[in-house]
Amino acid sequence: MKKIMGSIRELKGKNDEELRQVARDIEAPFELVKESAEIQRLPVVNFAAGGIATPADAALMMKLGADGIFVGSGIFKSENPEKMAIAIVEAVNNYDNPDRLAEISKGLGLAMKGISISSLQEPELLQVRGW
Repeated sequence: MKKIMGSIRELKGKNDEELRQVARDIEAPFELVKESAEIQRLPVVNFAAGGIATPADAALMMKLGADGIFVGSGIFKSENPEKMAIAIVEAVNNYDNPDRLAEISKGLGLAMKGISISSLQEPELLQVRGW
């Protein structure tokens, strides 16, 4: 999310020729690059998904520029799924209120257990999938 939003901020102030070069470099339509530069965001909803296991994770992604959060196993693999789901929704709605986030995060039980990247085999690594 940080990389996406940072790349969009870098477009600000570029002229059409510079934006065309960026579009060529990233193999994206010029119109999409130009619109993103103008509105300083993607012209589509930008959801964060994967690795969201706590209210703090959800709040951080919102703070970094996400429009919303998808959560699945982060809720269902937590110690108390119902409480965690409610807390994550509250965190998304209050991501810019640290005092409220601290209150929301109390008494949730254990979050979903993380997986160390060093324990993953190559087929499980996302960065080697696709093209």
